[in-house]
Amino acid sequence: MKITREDVLRVAELAHLGLSPDEVETYEKQLDAILSYVDKLNELDVSSVEPMAQVLYAAPGADAQPELRDDVLQPCEVSGDVLAQAADSAKPFFRVPKVIDR
Repeated sequence: MKITREDVLRVAELAHLGLSPDEVETYEKQLDAILSYVDKLNELDVSSVEPMAQVLYAAPGADAQPELRDDVLQPCEVSGDVLAQAADSAKPFFRVPKVIDR
């Protein structure tokens, strides 16, 4: 796949990034290399590979599932301490300078 300079500039515009000409050239090469690699992966024959129903691996034929902890709600009262260390805060938020003018 060939990524063009215009593709890089369009993505940079959507991400509100100001790129120098050198950065545009660098990212054009890098994105092209990434997408070319993905094209290579698409050539693999995966017809005999079963889709995974979960992300945890269980050995084929094993009945035992990995032991997982119970999902128990626990209080976490650290926001006051964290906000107290911030340069500027208004509970329960951090205050930051405006960075987007659009």
